[in-house]
Amino acid sequence: MSGRILLADDHIIVRQGLKVLLERERFEVVGEASDGREAVRLALTLRPDLTVLDVGMPLMNGMDAAREILKELPRTRVILLTMYTEDVYVLTALRAGVSGYVVKTRASGDLVQAIRDVQKGNFYLSPGISRVVVSAYLQKRDFPPDPLTPRERQVLQLVAEGKTTKEAAAFLRISAKTAESHRTRIMRKLEIHETAGLVRYAIRLGLIQP
Repeated sequence: MSGRILLADDHIIVRQGLKVLLERERFEVVGEASDGREAVRLALTLRPDLTVLDVGMPLMNGMDAAREILKELPRTRVILLTMYTEDVYVLTALRAGVSGYVVKTRASGDLVQAIRDVQKGNFYLSPGISRVVVSAYLQKRDFPPDPLTPRERQVLQLVAEGKTTKEAAAFLRISAKTAESHRTRIMRKLEIHETAGLVRYAIRLGLIQP
């Protein structure tokens, strides 16, 4: 694998810092995105060898962006940058098909190594991440299924970010009636009946940051 990289982070200072770091190591940064939707669009256009995605991005989080990119570009490798170290987030990343999971507080030291490991076909985890859940996943043990579909997760994120159902529909290019149906199904599946509860669930799921 060569070193054509797409960077996605909603903080421009973080993106610029990572770009300087990677270019110093002779990687080629071919594009930058500030949210998950833009990352997916640029990935489909630029077809990078590797995409580095921040998990906590607006409109579409990095986890769902990774799913979209890998569905369309299975040969592109994805590394997630995240503040979360809990097992549930690592497991969700593994299920999404990512190749690297880098804790943001260690990004400057870990990211270059992560890229090099992923280029060799390996999976990279920042030191300190539990290996237990990874081992269990690789041994194909049973885990609770995700109750939401990809589209329902997208609607949930937009609602949790404060978008109205009509605004969520416009972002997703679906009808307001369809968006409302998704919202109703989300509440029924999760047994949550108010927006505040959806926000708390989205935070626990890592779709938005507190």
